[in-house]
Amino acid sequence: MNKQILPDRHSSDTKSVQVEQMFDSISPKYDLLNRIMTLGTDKGWRRKAIKMLEPLHPKIILDIATGTADFAIEALLLQPERIIGIDISNKMLEIGRQKIKSLHAEQTIILQTANSEAIPFENNYFDAITIGYGVRNFENLAIGLQEIYRVLKPGGALVILETSQPTSWWQKFCVNLYTTKIVPLIGRLVSNNGIAYKYLIQSAQNFPYGEAFVQILKQQNFKTTTCTPLLFGVSSIYFASK
Repeated sequence: MNKQILPDRHSSDTKSVQVEQMFDSISPKYDLLNRIMTLGTDKGWRRKAIKMLEPLHPKIILDIATGTADFAIEALLLQPERIIGIDISNKMLEIGRQKIKSLHAEQTIILQTANSEAIPFENNYFDAITIGYGVRNFENLAIGLQEIYRVLKPGGALVILETSQPTSWWQKFCVNLYTTKIVPLIGRLVSNNGIAYKYLIQSAQNFPYGEAFVQILKQQNFKTTTCTPLLFGVSSIYFASK
């Protein structure tokens, strides 16, 4: 598994506690920063990921690390009966609930505080599970994936949108220059928390991507695993089924 990257390596708190505190602190500017740093492409990528689930017609969907509920809201396109979003950051969830209320979607999308490594639902409960830029924040990747497998119905699908890295040297050089120099500056100016965005970059650079992550999914018994690179590979969509 990948080396664990912490928001504050000097803190005695666990990674999940540190991540919770970090996202609480940047929650007011999180959506704005995502749009700035991805030049607005994140919304299109989420829609592309959601469309992968259309053939399954899922009725009950779980969105893990839902944050401000962008992925959960995008899943409304599938016209499910219920979407449940879970996250450890209450302040992110508060913003998500405001967005859901503005869309009059409270009867369909329910947000609640929960940890991805202890999902509070019974076995084989969900038709589909989505995760947008949250897997690399798991404290224990293997346990998190085991929990996802447990609550996913046989025949159900998992779709993950996560950062990855380009394959060509010049694309990797440009992306690394942008993410290591410009993104922390934007984060510091807009959110007044450059440390948080430094952590997000380090965790992205450290996370196994492409075929390496496909193999990790297979090790946790997922099948039909695929990886779809986006924008020269700066992000990828992973699809897996149970």
